[in-house]
Amino acid sequence: MKRFFAVLSMAVAMAGGTASAQEFAPALVFDMGGKFDKSFNEAAYRGAERFKQETGIAYREFEVTNEAQREQALRNLARRGATVIVGVGFAQAAPIEKVSKEFPKVKFCLIDEALDLPNVQSFTFKEQEGSFLVGMLAAMASKTGKVGFVGGMDIPLIRNFLVGYEQGVKHVNPQGEVIANMTGTTAAAWNDPTRGAELAKSQFDRGSDVVYAAAGATGLGVLQAAADNKKLGIGVDSNQNWLHPGSMLTSMIKGVDVAVHGCMKSAKDGTWQSGHRLLGLKEGAVGWALDEHNRGLVTAEMEKAVNDAAAKIVAGQINVKPYQP
Repeated sequence: MKRFFAVLSMAVAMAGGTASAQEFAPALVFDMGGKFDKSFNEAAYRGAERFKQETGIAYREFEVTNEAQREQALRNLARRGATVIVGVGFAQAAPIEKVSKEFPKVKFCLIDEALDLPNVQSFTFKEQEGSFLVGMLAAMASKTGKVGFVGGMDIPLIRNFLVGYEQGVKHVNPQGEVIANMTGTTAAAWNDPTRGAELAKSQFDRGSDVVYAAAGATGLGVLQAAADNKKLGIGVDSNQNWLHPGSMLTSMIKGVDVAVHGCMKSAKDGTWQSGHRLLGLKEGAVGWALDEHNRGLVTAEMEKAVNDAAAKIVAGQINVKPYQP
């Protein structure tokens, strides 16, 4: 992720004045699912905390618990003097589009959706590329040739995780089968671990022996079910390998923390720039996690195969297609 930060720093470089610590007031609005979801929101939290530790500047925050709160939270933070506000999650796009026009001097950063406005910096990720790699690992680890996927809210963003995963599975095993379920069609789908566990168990009953969770806090139920049923789980966004050592095959890493940190840092340093950035393996913004918690599950041959594929993706020799509605 260090390489991603270097690329991000260059991407946001722009001449401008530097705000003093007294004047600079960052803020963060989390998505549904809770700040400590051990996944997407928590990655954003880590990025903001890193900025706070490095600079000594505290940030304001708000945890969204229902859909109507996003716009109100953004507006209230801007009114209270926030100079840069990070909105986490695709659902922040419409509220940020509206509120940013009301406060043209406030900088806004949007994670997981593209928005082209003069005071908005937005980041989207090539989730399909990181998911391709963990799909390869799932196929190589599977003994049944069947692997599972549990998504959160059924939206194109989560479908992007799924199609990348499917391509990675098929790259290793053309006859491999992916059993997929989405948790729901509303924001409640991000925070239902019980339902996540039920879906995972149903996939195990159908022969799956590895399951990939891309579902926010709902995924915690998926990964618990994998551990309880002696199957393998794959985490998402943050490195979740530590949750269930021995049953976590890997985690698909997404640099939400680095984007949040980079947004706040560049705004403070006066190098912030509006515009949309699409980030993938080439930028070091997605990847997979290998550490002491899953080292015993990933053989040297598996590691080499995935790293070789990653290099080919970066070089353009493997094209991982995104979801097309």
